[in-house]
Amino acid sequence: MAKDKLDLKGLSDQDLREKISEEQLRLKKITFSHAITPIENPMSIRALRRQIAQLKTELRKRELGAQA
Repeated sequence: MAKDKLDLKGLSDQDLREKISEEQLRLKKITFSHAITPIENPMSIRALRRQIAQLKTELRKRELGAQA
C-alpha cells in the first residue's frame, strides 16, 4: 500500500488550519455521498480521517512547542 507522505513541516500554521478545514469539508461530502450511494472505495474515508488526524497532530505539536 503506497502512502502519500504529506510535507507538514513545510506548511505554516495558517496553511495547516486551512488544510484541516478543507479536508473536514471533503470528509463530510464523501461521508454524505457514501450514505446515499456506496462509494467505490470506502477505505478512502478512513484514509481521509487519518490525514485530518495527522494535520491536527502537527498543529497541536507546534502549539505545545511554542508554549514551552
